[in-house]
Amino acid sequence: MDAARLSPPRRLMVPLPDRGGEMAVLDFGDAKRPVDLVFSHANGFNAATYRSILAPLASSFRILVPDLRGHGRTRLPTVTEGRRDWSDHRDDLLALLEAFPGPPAVLAGHSMGGTASLLAAAQRPGRVSRLVLFDPVIWGGLTSIFLRAPVLRGLSERYPLVKSARRRRAAFDSREQALEAYRGRGAFRGWPDPVLIDYLSDGLIEGPKGEFRLACAPDWEASNYVAQAHDPWRAMRAYGGPVRILRAEHGSISQVPERPRGLPQVAVETFAGTHHLFPMVRADIVRDALFDAAV
Repeated sequence: MDAARLSPPRRLMVPLPDRGGEMAVLDFGDAKRPVDLVFSHANGFNAATYRSILAPLASSFRILVPDLRGHGRTRLPTVTEGRRDWSDHRDDLLALLEAFPGPPAVLAGHSMGGTASLLAAAQRPGRVSRLVLFDPVIWGGLTSIFLRAPVLRGLSERYPLVKSARRRRAAFDSREQALEAYRGRGAFRGWPDPVLIDYLSDGLIEGPKGEFRLACAPDWEASNYVAQAHDPWRAMRAYGGPVRILRAEHGSISQVPERPRGLPQVAVETFAGTHHLFPMVRADIVRDALFDAAV
């Protein structure tokens, strides 16, 4: 475990010519073995955010952690006009899997990354051995119908998450200034410093005038909240393989009951005292779940 923490992941830029650019990926573990697991991050964050969380698993598994489109160091087009769903994230993950041929891998992810993994698994179930999803974005009932209805799309711009994303401060004088602005506040309350520092390492990009701007532009983060026309319920039925959903007790956006009707392969667990961003403060839950899935 200590050796894994001391060995930083390899940084890769994986060409995805059919997707319009290249994807930045952190590659943990033995590069000579096939990929065991692909982990995708939440909206607004990046692969590096989960570096200290996932590093101890590198002694046992090879793990790819991509920066999704519009995040971190990935260089893929971000077009918000006319965007209705997360098929772009889905297809990017499928292209990444094609770049690393091998036996079926575990797909895992947090929030948006979990849902994108689910959509990818439904499209190519033969490439995915199982899914481990940490509070994925899966709305239920009338909320799901509302978000998928084109005529109601404009109303989603009024959602607090959307308005909050658009108001995010986009630039700082230094990474240190950003660290002080975020530490212990809002969504970052309770985060250990190493996780927050990891997020800022790739969450800010130095500009031409020495300023540090958010790698995930506020408009793109907001677009991810608005573009909800995909159907994760249909994806769960289409995939058919084992799905484990680890849900937060408070503020969860996974509206999947513990025994979802017609989905016997889906197991749902709620973890007491947790919030939506619990992977950042409860690394033990993440590591245990991923180890159990990949072993």
